[in-house]
Amino acid sequence: MDFISDKLTEYLNINSEKEPEILSRLSKETHQKILQPRMLSGHFQGRFLSLISKIKSPEKILEIGTYTGYSTICLAEGLSKNGKIDTIDKNEELIKIQNKYFDESGYRNNIIQHTGDALDILKNLNEKYDIIFIDADKENYINYFKKVSNKLSENGIIISDNVLWSGKVLDSKQKDEETSTLVEFNRMINQDKRFNSIIIPIRDGISISRLV
Repeated sequence: MDFISDKLTEYLNINSEKEPEILSRLSKETHQKILQPRMLSGHFQGRFLSLISKIKSPEKILEIGTYTGYSTICLAEGLSKNGKIDTIDKNEELIKIQNKYFDESGYRNNIIQHTGDALDILKNLNEKYDIIFIDADKENYINYFKKVSNKLSENGIIISDNVLWSGKVLDSKQKDEETSTLVEFNRMINQDKRFNSIIIPIRDGISISRLV
């Protein structure tokens, strides 16, 4: 469920920064060849992530949920000169398409890929990150947040995708684990005094939490 109509989304795309050609091709190939292409960030959300990264000019970014690499490239656009992005995904079958576009993007040397269970990989990442992007299995959002909140640099931000979950967070009859976790996740981050948080109704909902 998108909270903005298709016509308004088209208007936003037209009147926002143009989607880079490489990302347009990546989006097209993802929709043609990869299962669940809706998982891809897309034009407007991608430009949003890119702008946040450019404003922050981070030295270190952590991404949980690479998928085909669209959001990885968007976030990498704002990296400082020698900045790095650690990106994690459990699906080995996506490495080929990731590498294809990472190699073309100009950010190959800035991107560090990790394949496997994110909670296990996070145990071995001891960096401090300026931006952390969570866009993976929803039932682990609370676990991810707890694991990464102490990995933020001063004034660092955590961006979490799909937090409105097609509006299911409003339906008390929804008892599935993903929905229940997201309801609790949104409540938890709003009450966490370490952060200023806001939810923005972009696509399936995206939250930004700034460490204060």
